[in-house]
Amino acid sequence: MEHAVTLVVTDDLRRSRLTVFFRLLLAIPHFIWLCLWGIAVWFVVIISWFAALFTKRVPDGLHGFLAGYIRYQVHVYAYLTLAANPYPGFSGGDSYPIDVRIAPPAEQGRLGVFFRTLLAIPALVISSAMNSLVEILVFFGWFVCLFLGRMPEGMRNLLAFTIRYHAQTQAYYSLVTSQYPSLNVGLDAAPASGPTA
Repeated sequence: MEHAVTLVVTDDLRRSRLTVFFRLLLAIPHFIWLCLWGIAVWFVVIISWFAALFTKRVPDGLHGFLAGYIRYQVHVYAYLTLAANPYPGFSGGDSYPIDVRIAPPAEQGRLGVFFRTLLAIPALVISSAMNSLVEILVFFGWFVCLFLGRMPEGMRNLLAFTIRYHAQTQAYYSLVTSQYPSLNVGLDAAPASGPTA
């Protein structure tokens, strides 16, 4: 069964050395927008929690808002970690080389909704541990991309795996889906082949 949150990878592995060099600086406007949007998300999650508790589902509008944030977060995270090269848009609506598909709202069990924060703790711990791996990977990836002008496919796929897990975790604890994050190591979509070196 396919997960409600799947990653689509169409990245061609090429990287612009100039934007790689200044990646952190270039991402600053996105950090600011993520923080501002994240404040609104916090309130929407609380409203969604009450709505799902009473109606067993998150209303379409709230689900769309949360899904849009997750999608934007995936784009920014892919850009920041060098898993993708183009500068992401600010809406989360444009397609991106590392993108996410999120299923429409579905019925959720009230008990699972009520205890969602508690149930999400193991996934959040795993997601946090993955951040340490990603930091090491990005550190070495930065030098590799500067030197080669491309990202090795294995390195990009590992980054894509962590991005997918983060997105599934975010979707789970923000009530976008009742499906628990998957540690399945395969990518949900076949990655595009990059240029051979």
